Parts: sequence; structure tokens; C-alpha cells
Amino acid sequence: MKILAIGKNYVNSVEEIAAVKTGNQIIFSKPESSLVKDNADVVYPSFTNQLNYEVELVIKIGKKGKDIALEDAASYISEIGVGIDYTAKDIFNACRETKGPWDLGKGFDGAAPISGFKPVANFPKLDDINFYLKINGEEKQVGNTSLMIYNFSDIIAFTSKFMTLEPGDLIFTGTPASGTGEIKKGDHLQASIEGELLLDFKMI
Repeated sequence: MKILAIGKNYVNSVEEIAAVKTGNQIIFSKPESSLVKDNADVVYPSFTNQLNYEVELVIKIGKKGKDIALEDAASYISEIGVGIDYTAKDIFNACRETKGPWDLGKGFDGAAPISGFKPVANFPKLDDINFYLKINGEEKQVGNTSLMIYNFSDIIAFTSKFMTLEPGDLIFTGTPASGTGEIKKGDHLQASIEGELLLDFKMI
């Protein structure tokens, strides 16, 4: 199973998209061991002093595909959920300073809490899905897929040029352009799609 993620994929207004959509998508991966499921609490990692959160919609691939055509790409999505892309920012920045890979800052145990998934048929308009993140009861991030630079189909078509997508693969599709920040031990995170609470856990 692959866990892929896309960086810097949201803008604050639809009018901004054309200016920044160059085709150069930022794709990285996380290991399966980074996942936390079933709303289990997440252990704050001991090796970082700066843990940052990003709420993201997560698409699950339902069938095998390679070099997928853009017009067919949406048919490869079987389910949609919500997750947190955690970054150990101090580790991440140190990796970037030496032009090294991001793995230690993005792929550690607990770096990818995810909710359960809903059938893609529950979302008739993939370009108009609302999602939200609250921390300690306070709304921190609000997203809508209309503000994606690269939509689900763009992501699937692009990544499938480089690697075969297989059933069960997960893709974190980017975080809203504003509202990301630092998480602390003891914080309570709740993420929703279209008002339905799907992800609910604490940092311990």
C-alpha cells in the first residue's frame, strides 16, 4: 500500500488558480507505519519541538491503473476520508537545509492520522466538498475542493505517469491555504467532511 501526498495545493480564491497552476505538482510519500486509525490517540513524538498540523481530504484508490487519462481519473477513486498530515517542522527544516529527503520530518510513526472512509458516491460534486478542522473546540481550518490547484483527477493522472496506482493506495490531497499551525501535547483534534465528524483524537 502506498501513501502519497501533495504539497501546496490550495489557494484562497478561485481566481488565483490559473496563475499558479504550472503542472509541477509536489508529490511525496509516507510509510504505512505513519498511519493512525480508528480515532486512536496519537503520541506526541519525542524527537521534535515543533509539530505542525495540516488537515487534508484523503482519497482511496479503488482499482489498478497506470498512465491514467485525465478524463478517466475520477473513476479510480473508491472512497474519501479526512486525515492530518503532521510535519516535525524542525526536523523537516534541517532536512531541507542539507537538500536531503523529507522522510524523517514527514514519515514518522503517527504522522498520518486518518478517519474512516465514505463511498465516493456520497460526494456527487468532487469539486465542491467542504471539510473542517477544530482544535480544542476552536475552528482552525476550513477547506473546499473548489480551491484546489490540482483537483483529484489532476493528481491521479499525474502520479500514475510515474507509478502504478493500486487498490487501497491513499493520497493526501493538500491542505487549505490558511490555518495551519503548531500542535501541542494534550490538544484535541476533530475533523469533519460536510459537517460529519469523522476524525476525533487527542495528542498524548
